Amino acid sequence: MRTCTLFTVAAFALTAGGYAVADSSPAQTWQVNARWAIGGTGGWDYLSLDAATHRLFVTRSDHVAVVDIDHGKMLGEVRPTEGVHGVALAPGLNRGYASNGRGDSVTVFDLKSLATLKTIPIEGHNPDAILFDEPTQRVFTFNGHSKDATVIDAKTDRPIATIALTGKPEFAVSDGAGRLYLNIEDRAELTTIDARTAKVVATWPLPGCEEPSGLALDRARQRLFSVCQNGRLVVTDAKSGHHVADVPIGKGPDAVAFDAQRHLVFSSNGEDGTLTVIHQNDADHYTVVANVPTQKSARTLAIDPPSQRVFLAAAEFEPAPAPVEGKPKTRPAMKADSFVILVVGPHAVAATHAK
Repeated sequence: MRTCTLFTVAAFALTAGGYAVADSSPAQTWQVNARWAIGGTGGWDYLSLDAATHRLFVTRSDHVAVVDIDHGKMLGEVRPTEGVHGVALAPGLNRGYASNGRGDSVTVFDLKSLATLKTIPIEGHNPDAILFDEPTQRVFTFNGHSKDATVIDAKTDRPIATIALTGKPEFAVSDGAGRLYLNIEDRAELTTIDARTAKVVATWPLPGCEEPSGLALDRARQRLFSVCQNGRLVVTDAKSGHHVADVPIGKGPDAVAFDAQRHLVFSSNGEDGTLTVIHQNDADHYTVVANVPTQKSARTLAIDPPSQRVFLAAAEFEPAPAPVEGKPKTRPAMKADSFVILVVGPHAVAATHAK
């Protein structure tokens, strides 16, 4: 299936401040090019892409589904993963690590065979975001309920440290040089961690941002991108913590990714079912070039820069139950076998702008 509406990235873009930037690439349109019916039960959270093997790792509550991105077919599963949130990949070790939110543990699996190798119990509660830091050969889990981070030595698969945080951690990124960054959701802050010493280096406010979730990093220009629940993407200087810019995005974002080759930032917005595409004109100036219709609930994503494809997870839901006074709000049930992976991509078209 395809959407009928196309969105064009113009060869010249103008920011709100009047800054113009030339783009020598052809104009492009963005649309949903494919919908892969995956089905199955269980919700989902983070998506992780192994570009070298063309596999997408999709967390599905009690297992991790592995999808072939060349053909849109299931390749296998990783089990057990009780309440899994995220997957960190360590190709050099041929290992994958899944954060099990309900199990307070990390599942270690073989990247090639997908066989579960061991389960590592941790002291932190509700491990959510997870990453592998190549320089230190360490795995970090960011634990929502205990508001801390667990450090695991990937050589021994043993926890070696706990890092106290100021609030509830959300997504985290590594700069590839021993420095980690993470959003603090309930305090609208960005925290920096030295991966070698396992200590917090700095915590910075995120002005204009409510409940930051997804986080991405432009390593070359040292810019951090936080997506916020009030429909803003906030840009922060990764060296100083200085607020650089904020950009409008869709509602209900939960993930963001940066394509360094094309200087594009992508925000997946589940509440209104859009993918916001933002062009990085330079380190300090940004322009929204598209708000692509996707599907409501499509809130997490992964990108494959070589093929210029963006992968999003979505599903259909039953009507929300009527609220009951004095009781927590009940989430609507997911319709059976409605889970899909959406594939969004550009299509080059002849530029029509005047020179």
